[in-house]
Amino acid sequence: MSILVMKFGGTSVATTDRIRRAAKRVAREVANGHDVIVIVSAMAGETNKLVGYVNDIAPFYDAREYDAVVSSGENVTAGLMALQLQEMEIPARSWQGWQVPLLTTSAHGAARIEDVPTHNILQKFAEGMKVAVIAGFQGISPEGRITTLGRGGSDTSAVAFAAAFDAVRCDIYTDVDGVYTTDPRICARTRRLDRIAFEEMLELASLGAKVLQTRSVELAMRYNVKLRVLSSFEDGEGETTTGTLVCAEEDIVESNVVAGVAFSRDEAKMTLISVADRPGIAAAIFGPLSEAGVNVDMIVQNIAEGGRTDMTFSCPVDQVKRAERAMNEAKAAGGIDFHDLIADTEVAKVSVVGIGMRSHAGVAATMFKALAAENVNIKVITTSEIKISVLIDRKYMELAVQALHDAFGLDRAA
Repeated sequence: MSILVMKFGGTSVATTDRIRRAAKRVAREVANGHDVIVIVSAMAGETNKLVGYVNDIAPFYDAREYDAVVSSGENVTAGLMALQLQEMEIPARSWQGWQVPLLTTSAHGAARIEDVPTHNILQKFAEGMKVAVIAGFQGISPEGRITTLGRGGSDTSAVAFAAAFDAVRCDIYTDVDGVYTTDPRICARTRRLDRIAFEEMLELASLGAKVLQTRSVELAMRYNVKLRVLSSFEDGEGETTTGTLVCAEEDIVESNVVAGVAFSRDEAKMTLISVADRPGIAAAIFGPLSEAGVNVDMIVQNIAEGGRTDMTFSCPVDQVKRAERAMNEAKAAGGIDFHDLIADTEVAKVSVVGIGMRSHAGVAATMFKALAAENVNIKVITTSEIKISVLIDRKYMELAVQALHDAFGLDRAA
């Protein structure tokens, strides 16, 4: 049995006409001899509407009921897709998360997948079903309650099913025709990548690229699931677009030193001024931030002088108030001692990513020279084996992205 997983995002199923178009793509894969598992998101805008209903009724909601409400959008899409396939005389049925059952943790709103049992769906395939249409984004907790996997969770659902069923491939249909060297809305000379390594895609996703959800890439890398990102809008009967294949590094014959430039517009830089420099101070700072749910990214500690130091970190701009409260409460409780906390909410993060950086020197020099040529001041720098990120003034973000894209020749193939 050859199983293919296909995932359609919200824009790909936003109307009944788009559902019909997506169903035609599914039909072509059935004609190619595959049994198909289709993962669907809610129709575009539906999840936001449902979240709005919840917040209107109960701003301080019960997370279990929140999941019951917001997961219903995917149920509608799954049923409509199954009906459309049946109208095309393709044996199909819809499945909600609890019917699979997709087993998750009890962390409502951000549950993690524990297991995807295959027995029920494989039995239906054996009985003649050709397409299983699964409501993405949802599962069931050990307590028997509906859970959701967090925004973008349908990508994670798709990869989890591909891994569980040993699928030949997982095709992610979205509103773009692949992974680009940067956002085409920012840079006119951007180029679609034919292939990108899991590690590169993971970094790009975590640094602001919106094509794939980070957890879905983590799962794909762990279980070596080949992902293909395709556009659901490049129609044409019988047309097969290549999109971008996300795969293992060894499956890429040749690549540029830098694969892409990512950016995150809504960042903030937080600086604790004159922190007492002592063993355990980092834990005393970042422990309360973690407990407060602040997503800390870049961290820089200055050289200590006179037993005091400055500590700088970045976080999403919408978490600044939460971070300030956590730090002031920790100070009041005697956990940390600092003179002031300064928040700069007008910064952006720009990053260059590429597996080629492991074996090529001079990437940092090229990056910093390109930014200097545009008079872009760097506030914070962090690096990893395949990534260099900088914090800069937000007003220079687009200029920086364009300059770096040009500096690394990303408009040209390797």
